[in-house]
Amino acid sequence: MDDRPDTRPGPRGGHRGSALGAFLRARRGALDPRGAGLPDDGRPRRVPGLRREELAQLAHVSTDYVVRLEQGRAHRVSPPVLNALADALRLAPDERTYLFTVADVPQLAPAGRPAPQRVDSRLRLLLDGMHDIPALVLGRRTDVLAWNRAAVALLTDFAAVPPGRRNLYRMTFLDDTYRSLYADWPHAARDCVAMLRMEAGRHPDDPELAALIDELRRADRDFATWWESHRVSGPRQLTKTYLHPVAGPLTLDVQQLTVDTSPDQLLVAYTAPPDTPSWEALHFLLRWSPSSTS
Repeated sequence: MDDRPDTRPGPRGGHRGSALGAFLRARRGALDPRGAGLPDDGRPRRVPGLRREELAQLAHVSTDYVVRLEQGRAHRVSPPVLNALADALRLAPDERTYLFTVADVPQLAPAGRPAPQRVDSRLRLLLDGMHDIPALVLGRRTDVLAWNRAAVALLTDFAAVPPGRRNLYRMTFLDDTYRSLYADWPHAARDCVAMLRMEAGRHPDDPELAALIDELRRADRDFATWWESHRVSGPRQLTKTYLHPVAGPLTLDVQQLTVDTSPDQLLVAYTAPPDTPSWEALHFLLRWSPSSTS
């Protein structure tokens, strides 16, 4: 272990070591020893909260190491130690994330099967209130989790798609009706492959993502060819042109908005500049298309 103070920049212009130490001292001081499961040893406490040796005992590290952490003299703290400290301090999820952030250590996803993907009721309410804007909520791997009436009118009736097949990557390649909406399907499909490869690089241990990639490689020759090109692409501003069977051509901006309370989710909205032919075609479509929501 390196005892030199960590002088790398930290939050608010300070140093990472001092930010980590200040956070540990504050959370240690705020934790009721009885709430941490420690018996009353009868010794008077000069300050409320845990003593350093008590935190060390709960986290299974030495008291000297806790001292060095709080003084900013411990460098390269390991994820297991941070998790042990977080458990000992009874940190909430946001506090645990902050602990890893100020320690400059990537927080690994918990082992095991990911939690089911759910859309918050308030996000659904927002989605349903966007009457003039087609919008979706996408989860991991572009699974379609929710949509509004306008999205059904523009894209497809997602309720008619089996839940296990309700994925934009899969529909772009394997759903003939959906892929026929693209004015330039090869361009859109190559973009999908590049974004999917980027996602695969970020989540190499996601079995469902690996299964999706394997399915597309076996089912579509173009996907298999483009996959081997290793082109990658992250989130960026998108404009897509659709050939709608009712409204005709529509060139729309695709707005991708992160959901702060659910980092794996995106609110995706399709808009057109006012008073353009695409804006007029979209509003014509929304006036005359009976649709369902979810």
